[in-house]
Amino acid sequence: MNITIIRVKDLIKYLVEIAILITVIAISTSFFNKQKEKPKESTLSKTIQTIADKFKENGFTSIFESTLPILRKDNQNNKQEKSIQEEILGVNFKMANYTNVNEQIEENIDDKQEEIKPQEEENTEEISLAKTDVTTKVIEENNIAPSYTDVKEDIQIKNQSSYPITDDLFVNDYAFTNTQDILIFHTHTCESYTPTPNYNYQMTGNYRTTDLNYSVARVGEELKNQLTSYGYNVIHDTNYHDYPAYNGSYDRSEATVKNILAQNPNMQTIIDLHRDAVGSSNEYAPSVLIGEETAAQMMLVIGTDGGGLYHPNWRQNFKLAVMIQKKANELYPGLFRPIILRDSRYNQHLSSGAMIIEVGATGNTMEQCLVSMKYLAKIMSEIIK
Repeated sequence: MNITIIRVKDLIKYLVEIAILITVIAISTSFFNKQKEKPKESTLSKTIQTIADKFKENGFTSIFESTLPILRKDNQNNKQEKSIQEEILGVNFKMANYTNVNEQIEENIDDKQEEIKPQEEENTEEISLAKTDVTTKVIEENNIAPSYTDVKEDIQIKNQSSYPITDDLFVNDYAFTNTQDILIFHTHTCESYTPTPNYNYQMTGNYRTTDLNYSVARVGEELKNQLTSYGYNVIHDTNYHDYPAYNGSYDRSEATVKNILAQNPNMQTIIDLHRDAVGSSNEYAPSVLIGEETAAQMMLVIGTDGGGLYHPNWRQNFKLAVMIQKKANELYPGLFRPIILRDSRYNQHLSSGAMIIEVGATGNTMEQCLVSMKYLAKIMSEIIK
């Protein structure tokens, strides 16, 4: 039997030295925390680190091991990267350096921000692109009959603006000046859908959530992935514009888009992706069956200057919406509900290719809305060439 003999005097001596060292560290840490400006690396911090290095160089941990050999034996058995003695002594002395503490706080903030970003699915397979040789049928259950005021060239329009629907609005003279870059953002970022087992979440409002993995922002991420597969450069902005306050959402999203356009002045196609606000329950779920997939119906909303705000782009915005609606009717009839034209501007004055696309309603599921993005991306790829 091996008997471990502990030299009490030596142990007390070194424990006292440890206590003194810890006291010095605590005082220096308090000193740095009181400084108004963050020093890069103070003289005192360097001195403390030097003391720590000297202890290590002079075999302080080895002395500790000779005093408590049972700990050394445990180190050898467990093959730790750092010995238990080094962990006790804390020879790294990170808390003595104010800069390191501040960097650690910044890292924690970054980690928190990452938690609210939409989770990117692992691309173990290539993204499934939409097919065009499929049959389409509108699902009548939990739906509302389409309401419209005008029909031109098989395009249904619900005109709620001050302007009449004239033939010049259907002249196909829309010109793409940028066929590579697309911006997706969300004025009402927290809009969400009916929970399902795969997309179950706690609502933070009536069909609203701040968790971007379950809101319309997740739908936008799917659209980004689909469009990227067709070769487009896509910016997807997931900033909250309707949280913590709903009022002023469009003012905040306008500032976001302006900042992005300042960095990307040639950006033309700008999609404000929403969920239909009609209804507040799971009873309304406008859907369409495409092949064997159920997709949420979508709707284009275009603003004008009828409300008195400067908006020189609204006719071009409307013509682009007509192009999209025509192609959708050709490939997947029923996928889009009638175009809505209103007097509100909706920040669409910022580009000739700006639009609102509403995806599904409160009764639709995330799965249905993600399917819709596959077909929307196909339609967009046929338009933007």
